[in-house]
Amino acid sequence: MTHPPQSAAPPIAGSAVPAAPGIPAQPGRPAPAPGHAPPHAPQPPRAPRPGRTAFAEGAEKLRAAATTEPGRLRLIGAVLALLVVTFGAVTAWQSSERAAAADDVLHRSQPLSSGAADIYRSLADANTAASSGFLAGGQEPASTRDRYEKDISAAASGLVTAAANAEPGSASEATIARLNRLLPEYKGLVERARTYNRQGYPVGGAYLRYANEKMQTEMLPAAEDLYTKENARLDADYGDATPYPWAAIALGVLTLAGLGWAQRRDYLRTNRVLNHGLVAAGCATVVALLWLSVGHTVARSELTGSYDHGIRSLTVLHDARIASLKARGNENLSLVARGAETVTVDGKQYDTYYYDFDKDMTVLGKGLSRAEQLADDSGGTAPVKSAEAGTALWKQRHTAARTEDENGDYQQALDKVIGAKGTTGECFDGVDSDLARAIGHEQAEFQRAATSGRDAMTGLPVGAAALAVLGAAGALAGIGRRLSEYR
Repeated sequence: MTHPPQSAAPPIAGSAVPAAPGIPAQPGRPAPAPGHAPPHAPQPPRAPRPGRTAFAEGAEKLRAAATTEPGRLRLIGAVLALLVVTFGAVTAWQSSERAAAADDVLHRSQPLSSGAADIYRSLADANTAASSGFLAGGQEPASTRDRYEKDISAAASGLVTAAANAEPGSASEATIARLNRLLPEYKGLVERARTYNRQGYPVGGAYLRYANEKMQTEMLPAAEDLYTKENARLDADYGDATPYPWAAIALGVLTLAGLGWAQRRDYLRTNRVLNHGLVAAGCATVVALLWLSVGHTVARSELTGSYDHGIRSLTVLHDARIASLKARGNENLSLVARGAETVTVDGKQYDTYYYDFDKDMTVLGKGLSRAEQLADDSGGTAPVKSAEAGTALWKQRHTAARTEDENGDYQQALDKVIGAKGTTGECFDGVDSDLARAIGHEQAEFQRAATSGRDAMTGLPVGAAALAVLGAAGALAGIGRRLSEYR
């Protein structure tokens, strides 16, 4: 028989309640020590860690990417494309600079150099024509007058061209301005000399000598200075046009080395002999590098030839022609002055103009010998030899005329200088004509060689840029093909 449980009596106040069986009594939480926060209290916020820069994050991502083959391939493709593009850009830049310098040689500096020489020649020839007309007396020949006016006009026109091409504020601009100021002064003196000569006044000779002094001491030195400056500009343009583009060539070799390394790496990892994209990039780079090397080699050779066989010959011929003009002017003025101007050399007295004539003829002879050595074909040699023969005859006739003058037979001396036949004037005209033909031949040689040199670089800047784009696209395509295998 089952009995219901008896209810337990209520606990007596103050008695302890027994703990549940099997569960030990839990000790209470210790009181916090004074000055310490309880464990469950919120902690103060920590200072944030300093943020990394974008460069550091990019470098970390790059390092992470480089640990995988796809990441390494992307990096290789970017570097190869950058190399090809940089090679093309540097090639285009250096080729453009050299092509522009070659074009300046052909169309700017050399024509201006020849123009400066023509200014000098025109001034010297005008001075010679003025003295020849004066010797003819009051009835100056029309041909002599026309020659003088033509030379003055040519000099003025040449100064206008030179002024239009001179850099503002340059020394050349100042020289041109000075010549423009002196030219009308000289022309005024010549006109006064002619006026007094027609009237038979001896003072006309003094004015002509004063005009010649202004020409010899002021105008011709200024024209020679302009010629020297234009030659310096020509040399500078040659210096810019002829150097090899070593930076572009070095980049091209480096690019080929990089593409070759990438091709070998691809072969070692995949056993594929060729990567079509890398091969295309290599071919584009090789074509650009060959075009650059061959084009500049040809251009350098032609431009150097145009200088050696054109500019050097032209310089010598211009100097020889100027010497002949000065000699003719001194020969005429010796008869105008009639011994009024003398110079003492080593204790011996000489007629100033005869003394200067001898110096000019010496310069002319040396110039013709040098020009013959520089001439490289019969077209250049023939007129120089003819000028040498004419110079020798000129010296013989001048010696005969000087002898007559020193013996007091002025009219006979004058006839041998400006007479109808067998005169020194004929010799001078022949020498001047021969030198003009030689200059024309050398000018044509220069034009041919310089044009060939400039044309050797035609299209190279644009072609190099296009090939660089194709090469970069090929490199990226070749690497992209490998990347597609990991997708």
